[in-house]
Amino acid sequence: MNVLKAMNRRQFVNLSASSIGLVSIAPSWAWARSAPQKPAWLLDWIRINDQQLANYRPLKVTDTSSPYAGGYMNDAEMPNPHTTSGFLMKGSMLYATPESTHFTSADLLRDLTEAASALVKMQHSDGTIDLLDTNFHSTPDTAFVLENVVPAYKFLKPMSGTAKAVQAIERFIRQAGDALTVGGIHTPNHRWVVGAALTKVHELFPDPKYLKRIDQWLAEHIDLDPDGQYTEKSTNTYSPIVNRSLIIMARGINKPELLEPVRRNLMMTMYFVHPNGEVVTEASNRQDKGTIANMVRYYYCYRFMALQDKNGEMAAMCRLIEATCPKDQLAGYLDYFLEDPSLWRELPASKPLPVNYARAFPYSGLVRIRRGAWDCTLLSNNTTFLTFHKGNTVLQGLRFATSFFGKGQFQSEKVEQTPNGWALRQSLTGPYYQPLPPDKIDPKGDLDKAPRSLRQQSEIQKLESVVQVSETASGIEITVTISGTEGVPVTLELIFRPGGSFSGVTKYAKRENTWLLSGQEGTYTVGTDVLRFGTGKVLHKGILLRGALPPMDAPAVYITGYTPFTHRIQLS
Repeated sequence: MNVLKAMNRRQFVNLSASSIGLVSIAPSWAWARSAPQKPAWLLDWIRINDQQLANYRPLKVTDTSSPYAGGYMNDAEMPNPHTTSGFLMKGSMLYATPESTHFTSADLLRDLTEAASALVKMQHSDGTIDLLDTNFHSTPDTAFVLENVVPAYKFLKPMSGTAKAVQAIERFIRQAGDALTVGGIHTPNHRWVVGAALTKVHELFPDPKYLKRIDQWLAEHIDLDPDGQYTEKSTNTYSPIVNRSLIIMARGINKPELLEPVRRNLMMTMYFVHPNGEVVTEASNRQDKGTIANMVRYYYCYRFMALQDKNGEMAAMCRLIEATCPKDQLAGYLDYFLEDPSLWRELPASKPLPVNYARAFPYSGLVRIRRGAWDCTLLSNNTTFLTFHKGNTVLQGLRFATSFFGKGQFQSEKVEQTPNGWALRQSLTGPYYQPLPPDKIDPKGDLDKAPRSLRQQSEIQKLESVVQVSETASGIEITVTISGTEGVPVTLELIFRPGGSFSGVTKYAKRENTWLLSGQEGTYTVGTDVLRFGTGKVLHKGILLRGALPPMDAPAVYITGYTPFTHRIQLS
């Protein structure tokens, strides 16, 4: 449901559509009348948005005694600027679009006027707004909201009878612009979101103070690492937001050099796509880490750059996104495309996307292996150190742990290339401690004054774990070797994405969603996709060892043993 794009900041930054900087900074209505005929896919998007507008109806604040009457609530029934601005953008866009069933609707204009008035009341005197989930008097959230409010202004301004709504929206924009020239930020991407919002405000109401603040943020340089990824490594959320923001600034304030990091990130991201069109998220250091996500948020960026550079690979990525993402999600970006008819042009001819590679991304701490219909991700500094996708059948995590002094959950600091593939390693020690030296004993027996570092260690136990990953003719082989202290219980955990069915495994009666693999091979099937895994070993039933992470809420198959432990698992 597209209305969710404005319900809270996380959903807002994931799904919000924003106007783009134009080739010239002339207002969009200056050339809209001469725009070319809309293509069929764009008309489909308009129809989808027509249907989605009704989703806002139950969220409207209808209590006339409320200070926010006419505004819109989130799913917790809190009136807020994010949902209200989302309605303003979508409603204004449809009100001004001749092909929409809501074109020049008197009822819609009344709702838009009321929403604009409510939005101004939600704005603080310093020009900022609140994100009720967490941020108050928030400059960055004001910038995110402007990505909806500026298009609303552009759509309504040339339409007759809209003066009251336009005046309220203009007041909000001017006050927000002032806030953005002085306000601070929280996270790296906020710099570019604020810069893009200021670019949009400057396009409407030119003022040197907006450009000065943009230049202050740009002076810090774009935070792109040698892999081609931004600091937050947030492939599901913030990387596409940064790309969109840089495109807006590149065009709106004539800084074409800002397109170069966008190119580099988009080319790198081609290697972060699973065979089913999902994006790798496990390396993120933000809230989208490990989430399941398609590539819809990148569509505008790839389409813009494919047309800008006449790039066949980016054009192919656009077509892949069109084929793998729901149309109602793509339609959430309609305002971008209504504002810029140059995006309606036919894409360049496709060139092959990378689907056959083994490539390390050291700054992101991962290795990507893809061979056509299957792919594998290896991760450093991550307890879920391996994933394997085969079509829609997904091993979303391989983990293992030992009960070694309650700290045996495996995690490797790096992924190393070896002659046979890739290796991950971990070394653990488990010491005991001798009595304190007499001169270190506190007369009152205060152990806080006698840390363990003052005690001599003895009976030191050691555990060395090595994971070797190599390719086979049809997938990969993982060899887990654990040596050192003998007799330590070991548990390997294969975690699958829900929705499939197993064969070749035994149900573990004491836990839901839990199976054991003792035979040669198990299978997991989703539709026509089958993932094979084996061999098995079950020497004990210690599914949850002390010090191990709790099971995920997903189907899991376990292999168990004791040290010294060597076991091979093949995935195909």
